[in-house]
Amino acid sequence: MNEHLRVFRALSDETRLRILLLVSGRELCVCQIMAVLGTSQPLVSRNLNLLKAAGFLLSRREKKLMFYKLRPDLEAHGLGFAGDILKDLARTERAAEDRSCLQECQEFQKTTGRCDMKSFREFIRKKKKLSSGNGAGAESPGARR
Repeated sequence: MNEHLRVFRALSDETRLRILLLVSGRELCVCQIMAVLGTSQPLVSRNLNLLKAAGFLLSRREKKLMFYKLRPDLEAHGLGFAGDILKDLARTERAAEDRSCLQECQEFQKTTGRCDMKSFREFIRKKKKLSSGNGAGAESPGARR
């Protein structure tokens, strides 16, 4: 029963669902996830750890960076139902905004040639400048909760 509770708790949070959508089909580092969600590293890491403990994610370390991806064998681990949930959620406006923000982040990282906390901070500064230049109340896709 505890295993089932861990799975459903992991799926009961919007931030964790957004993370699952982001890593489905691609491997991302923590700083990329932070850039899209607009949240701190400890909060992102905590949610990633909960998702990994529930069996949804695989991770690997490359020097100082941690990379996460959706486990490709969810079905074999009794988590196949999550794929249907993610397919439904992938069609939402929020998911489209997150994908767009991720693409911007990845393009920014390509131009800087880095994937690290320094490039993350530069990307966030750039996003804030752009959103403040778009008029009052404008916000980046990753800034809302």
